[in-house]
Amino acid sequence: MRLRAALRAAFGEVPVFGGSAAGAIGRSGFGYSGFELGLVAFLDSAVTPRAVVTRQLLADEQAAGRELGTGAAQMAGDGDVVMLFFDSVATVSPLRLHPASSIVDGFHAGFGPRPVCLLGGGLLTDMNLAGGWVFDGDDVVKHAAIALVFPPSVQAETVIMHGCRPVSTFMEITRIDGAEVYELDGRPALTVIERMLGLPLGGSRGHELTLTATLGEKQGDPFAPYDENSYVNRLILRANPETGSVTLFEQDFARGTRVQIMSRDNSLMLESVRRGVDEMNRVMSGTQPLLGLYIDCAGRGSARSGAPVEEAELVQRGLHASVPLLGFYSGVEIAPFAGGLSRPLDWTGVLTVLRRRS
Repeated sequence: MRLRAALRAAFGEVPVFGGSAAGAIGRSGFGYSGFELGLVAFLDSAVTPRAVVTRQLLADEQAAGRELGTGAAQMAGDGDVVMLFFDSVATVSPLRLHPASSIVDGFHAGFGPRPVCLLGGGLLTDMNLAGGWVFDGDDVVKHAAIALVFPPSVQAETVIMHGCRPVSTFMEITRIDGAEVYELDGRPALTVIERMLGLPLGGSRGHELTLTATLGEKQGDPFAPYDENSYVNRLILRANPETGSVTLFEQDFARGTRVQIMSRDNSLMLESVRRGVDEMNRVMSGTQPLLGLYIDCAGRGSARSGAPVEEAELVQRGLHASVPLLGFYSGVEIAPFAGGLSRPLDWTGVLTVLRRRS
């Protein structure tokens, strides 16, 4: 509330949309100490988004997403850019997240069959998933989500950076309840994963957040050569030794889903960022960039990943200097995937550059 009051004192009675983040990234610096603040001001009405807000996440995430999609559909044309931000943490004790998959599925249902460029991320207060909150234009609120609908004059270019490799053959989820995976190929999921990795997940009790591995679902031809861009990965929120289960960040996998155990690879992550930034610079050459937005999984910060360098710094230094840059460390990243509908993504960095449509 004090931050909102300070923004009001500095800028007057203008709407403020956004919220908390585990850290911020900008042209002059980045960090996740808890004292970072990133701001973007829209002054030109030709590129200023309009907002749809819901405060109904706690009651029903999918219905809340549908409310946003229905509202956005009344403002957006075919293929317009929509930014979606939401409070990631439903409850702290016990820890439960607002599933991005339910929100995004609801959004698409409400928006309808027309094409839309949906981007965004989940908001956190820190890397320990201790909370989250949203600026909804007027107030600071919990269990809320916002959709910022950009005018047709704005177009988005997006690249997705990954950082995981498969370390198992394909396995079938044979027992699952929501986001909690109990069995892989008929065996306790936790036992299967730990045996494959040769180490325990989480801390001594197994209930702590682990960033050792993910479960990945390969899209398209399962026998095609490895391509990091073919995988939707799901971080493991916690492991439960008592039930032999693992709980994923999302609940969009189902019984019968074929997955692979994916090991994080810091060298692949950094190389993926370098390639992604180079590709963005190539695509944006000769255009009129408005804003670069980097939505970065909080676990990719070196304090969590153990990477020798901050991969966000590679974006900061590598993205062409003509592109203003704002980024934040997120709980979940949302972006168009494999040329299809937008999906929630884990352990990714999503780099988007908004530009004037040519």
